[in-house]
Amino acid sequence: MTVYWCERALLPDGVADGVVVHVEGRRIAAVERGERQGVVLEGLTVPGLANAHSHAFHRALRGATQAGKGDFWTWRDQMYDVAGVLDPDTYLDLARAVYAEMAMAGVTCVGEFHYLHHGPGGVPYDDPNQMGHALIQAAREAGLRIALLDTCYLTGGVGTALTGAQVRFGDGSAVGWAARAEELAAAYDGHEDVEIGAAIHSVRAVPPEQMGVVAEFSHRHAAPLHAHVSEQRAENAACVERYAATPVQLLHEHGALGPRSTAVHATHLTDVDIELLGQSRTHVCMCPTTERDLADGIGPARPLFERGSPITLGSDSHAVIDLFEEARAVELNERLASQKRGHWRAHELLNAATGAGHASLGFPDAGMLVPGAWADLVSVRLDSVRTAGATRETAVESVVFAATAADVHSVISGGRRIVESGRHELGEAGQMLNEAMGAIR
Repeated sequence: MTVYWCERALLPDGVADGVVVHVEGRRIAAVERGERQGVVLEGLTVPGLANAHSHAFHRALRGATQAGKGDFWTWRDQMYDVAGVLDPDTYLDLARAVYAEMAMAGVTCVGEFHYLHHGPGGVPYDDPNQMGHALIQAAREAGLRIALLDTCYLTGGVGTALTGAQVRFGDGSAVGWAARAEELAAAYDGHEDVEIGAAIHSVRAVPPEQMGVVAEFSHRHAAPLHAHVSEQRAENAACVERYAATPVQLLHEHGALGPRSTAVHATHLTDVDIELLGQSRTHVCMCPTTERDLADGIGPARPLFERGSPITLGSDSHAVIDLFEEARAVELNERLASQKRGHWRAHELLNAATGAGHASLGFPDAGMLVPGAWADLVSVRLDSVRTAGATRETAVESVVFAATAADVHSVISGGRRIVESGRHELGEAGQMLNEAMGAIR
């Protein structure tokens, strides 16, 4: 049993002072008010954050894609260059460093949207899930739980074949994808820190007649099912021209929406799309820092939420890794679009980064400081130059609208203290990142 005393903590009924959290193994055993004791967590302690949408290898693109002009499609060509050179060893090193960076930002669980499956030329490794195993190992070594969202990726665009680095993503058919994904799921059956989920990369990459196989995998395993949805207007136009339906309508028709499903981005939606997502209780993952970095646009987060879609957050391409920035950007983007303030309360945005995010990744018993939940505690400084002046009444607002990842002081993930005084237990994460990226350049 480990005892943590939180100077302030966000409990289900609000912020409280002097909270004692008893941790036994990976779980919270008890939460009560009490005197200072045990391990002291200063500032505001919040539940662990869930990064609901990650492409770990995209971290290698940070800074390298900012020169010149272009759009999502020109950025994508540079992304393929990185995808073409990784192998299981270099991917393990890179992902471990990226996940350590996430941990330092308060993330305790990551949803890895994984489609870099095979070797050069699309030739499977001796173990066809070797790249997936590398990601899971990386998460464990960095101290995170992981939902590995094994991604079906069959075509290079609507009606076009895979080319170049894309051939590393494909399994030939959804049936081929499912055979490999079943082996991966069997390998981690009973491992409570790993969730093997499924993903339909997009309507560009998975033809409608193949989607049902992926959806069936999710239903059979009661596992998360994620998909990129309507990130680009060009994607929507090609989909409507080919299938006379929007991406959301196609997913709906093929059984891919529902409470275990997540639509990532959902930027360019019709009113019908919003109704279909909301009425099916499909989660929607907003990734504002990536969506602005790639000039995607601003998605209708509030209308989706009001129609029934829980909102979650992801750092996606890792232009930055900072879930507080993602959270406040949901509100601030809507202010720019509407010229009005106050669309979201700070508590709602923080729930998107915690409870809703964990639930969308298959960990509904995380993201809250209550007995029986995963022992994920993140202490955020309230005395930095960004957060100084916060009171108990304004602590959540100060964290959501002013704090950054640099204000995270301590992180306990599943009962394991992985960050202390802003430093990861593995060592200098910046050096790890430099070395990992140097090996693939």
